[in-house]
Amino acid sequence: MPELLPRRRLDQPRAARRVISIDPDAFGRISERLARFLGTGKYLFWQTLIVVVWIGVNLGAAALRWDPYPFILLNLAFSTQAAYAAPLILLAQNRQDDRDRVSLEEDRNRAAQTKADTEYLARELAALRLAIGEVATRDYLRGELDKLREDLNTKPRKTKGSRSEPITRP
Repeated sequence: MPELLPRRRLDQPRAARRVISIDPDAFGRISERLARFLGTGKYLFWQTLIVVVWIGVNLGAAALRWDPYPFILLNLAFSTQAAYAAPLILLAQNRQDDRDRVSLEEDRNRAAQTKADTEYLARELAALRLAIGEVATRDYLRGELDKLREDLNTKPRKTKGSRSEPITRP
């Protein structure tokens, strides 16, 4: 049986056919900037000003009434804005969550490395304390030499004669 071409295999996903290639990272950055702008006082000020002017013109100027009292077009504009703003804000939050997750993982790795380093240093310090306990100190050596000197001074010294005399040194 002849092998099917890769584009016709049913067990393989199709290659993506995109007419327009969109960089997801660039789109994410743009959406984050837009989401940040939507949460500022500057945006709220300008939106409020546009709404007040819209309502004022549609109520006051009889010749310019393009959206009469129930303001259907204004409601449509708000609905469209909400339909785009909510996903953009969610996208920005997801990107922030991803950054927080990476940062948290780095913090965990750093904390684990710090803990391992601290435990290693504690073991090394304990080993040094044990090693220092086995090393003769200056005071210990001085005391041992003093004892040896006393022993040498008090031991009888044999001479050619039959008697032994203790060694006395000034």
